[in-house]
Amino acid sequence: MKNETIKKRSKIANDVMNYIYQYIDTDINIDELSIEMNVSKFHLHRIFKDEFGKNIYECIKSIRLQKASNLLISNPYSTITDISKICGYSSQTSFLRAFRQRFEMTPKMWKNGGNKIYSNKILENLIDTSDEKINFLEIEPTIVKMPEIKGFYIRHQGYDKSIKKTWQKLQTWIYTNDITNYKQIALHHDNPIVTPLNECQYIAIVKCEDKETNLQNSSLPILTIPQGIYAKFSLSGKYGDVIKLIQWVYHTWLINSGYETTTNPSYAIYHKNHFLSKDGIFELDYYLPIKYV
Repeated sequence: MKNETIKKRSKIANDVMNYIYQYIDTDINIDELSIEMNVSKFHLHRIFKDEFGKNIYECIKSIRLQKASNLLISNPYSTITDISKICGYSSQTSFLRAFRQRFEMTPKMWKNGGNKIYSNKILENLIDTSDEKINFLEIEPTIVKMPEIKGFYIRHQGYDKSIKKTWQKLQTWIYTNDITNYKQIALHHDNPIVTPLNECQYIAIVKCEDKETNLQNSSLPILTIPQGIYAKFSLSGKYGDVIKLIQWVYHTWLINSGYETTTNPSYAIYHKNHFLSKDGIFELDYYLPIKYV
């Protein structure tokens, strides 16, 4: 497949995903979306599944339930009915059925501590994680307004140590193009503390900082991270510590913060990438999209 075709298909798939994030609380009409994007419904579904590994409806369901799982613990004043509507469900019954099927517990059980039990089981599946205890209470986040970020990317299926191979491929691309001024960004399309690790969409991104960059190899597609308001958490550590931070941010900090997270994906900007460093140490800023309640 030619590079331009790959880029065009990737842009279509990413535009669909961004549309889902933006309108997740509505009845998303794929027929109208295909007309708007000037792509047949059949090709829209095929392109999206080729890019993300699952169909559009599966993705909508996953994002709605991830949003609901966060709102249930960060918005204590909303009823189950309120949350089901906010997340785009036509009835409370359909929401309860989908939630129980996905998390194997009711929303009420989730609110009453089931969320931590569920995420702890996911963390148990991480291999060779750091045993060091981190005092997350010492981490003081800052609230920042981040601009839109565009970067070249490689998509990775799963959240495990095989991510290293994806970063190595991206690093090879960087060296091929003699890029010296850039940022490495990890985008989490799925929240790894509420999504089975093998199903997580992890995206390794390089943002070129130089305005004029003559690429020798421009085969990689471009992805846009939307602008927005974020809570920024700075951390250094070893493999496995990032997901521990994410668990604390969502299931402890967010609950007491007075904020809600949005459906936009969170991301990390590396100052030092543990998947590429010899000592396996990372230094990063983790950005959680938020809004004031």
